[in-house]
Amino acid sequence: MPVLTRVARPLLASIFIMQGLDNLLRPERVAPLVEPILRPLAGRVPVLPARAEQAVRAKGALHLVAGSMLAFGRWPRLASLTLAATMVPTTLAAHRFWEAADESERLQKRIHFVKNLSISGGLLIAAAGPGARSAGRSGRAGLRHSGR
Repeated sequence: MPVLTRVARPLLASIFIMQGLDNLLRPERVAPLVEPILRPLAGRVPVLPARAEQAVRAKGALHLVAGSMLAFGRWPRLASLTLAATMVPTTLAAHRFWEAADESERLQKRIHFVKNLSISGGLLIAAAGPGARSAGRSGRAGLRHSGR
């Protein structure tokens, strides 16, 4: 595994490990943000927990496990795809900038919304793995595979 990948995976995973642990230990901090998204879905999707705190804990556990898998290079593609999939409801629940009345709140939420989109892009790149023209290929092998 290239040095760049060995450094990048833990950096990308760090936010998920940190927030996952925090959500497991203190779900009440995030539960009010999850409630409006969870309530309409809970009746239609039977596997979803009925209480927001349970959903936050479940997502926290998922982030902690998948983030650790990504950081340590254990099934990194699966871990990256799993984390990317969880970014959609997280971003829509927590960073609804279009609903903010205050301009500074709207700006903060929009910054976090775009940050989450960027993290999702990084996760999708990590899920794709190194390609023929990536920094992970070097020397003649890289040139041979790139068609040059």
